[in-house]
Order: sequence, then C-alpha cells, then structure tokens
Amino acid sequence: MSLVVLVTVPPERAHELARTLVAERLAGCVNVVGGLHSVYRWEGDIAEDPESLLIIKTTGERYPDLEARVRAMHPYEIPEIIALPFDRALPEFQSWLLASTTLRGE
Repeated sequence: MSLVVLVTVPPERAHELARTLVAERLAGCVNVVGGLHSVYRWEGDIAEDPESLLIIKTTGERYPDLEARVRAMHPYEIPEIIALPFDRALPEFQSWLLASTTLRGE
C-alpha cells in the first residue's frame, strides 16, 4: 500500500523535516507547499498561524517510522499527521516509491 501523508508545520521547519524524511528513506518525495494560513481551535481559543504543508509520499511499511520521526522533529504538541492510502498510480511511480523507501540491504 502506498500513502500520501499530509503534515502542517511552521514554515521555518518545513525544509529540514522534508530533507530528513527523504534522506532517511522514510519518504520517496516531499512537496513543500508554503503560504498557508491556518485557523484552528487550541486550548479553548481560536488561533491563527502561518504554516507550510508537507505532502509526503511513502509506503504503508515505512509509515510507522515516518510518523515517529515527524513526531520527534515536530515542534507542536499534537502535530497534524494524516495518512491517505492510494492504490492507483502510474506503475513506474509505484516502483520508484518502493525503491526510494526501501532500506539498503533489504
């Protein structure tokens, strides 16, 4: 199974997190979408913050480690981590994603 994982993050942390996930083979690709403005409820108040959206492509097998790494690096107490499975994609993309997230020696 392949996944698209959505994570919002403060803009100043987005590229570091994206690079780490790809470098550690937790993701094949991370798109960083800047310029978001999030409005949300936190601790009884309405808050607003600039954010970036990470669109992360990974596999179901790598997801638990990806989630743990995002949680470890993320500055929020409760980060937004939403995994959406997909089963249809260009076969060559699926093969590339699997190769990009497979640990060396496996």
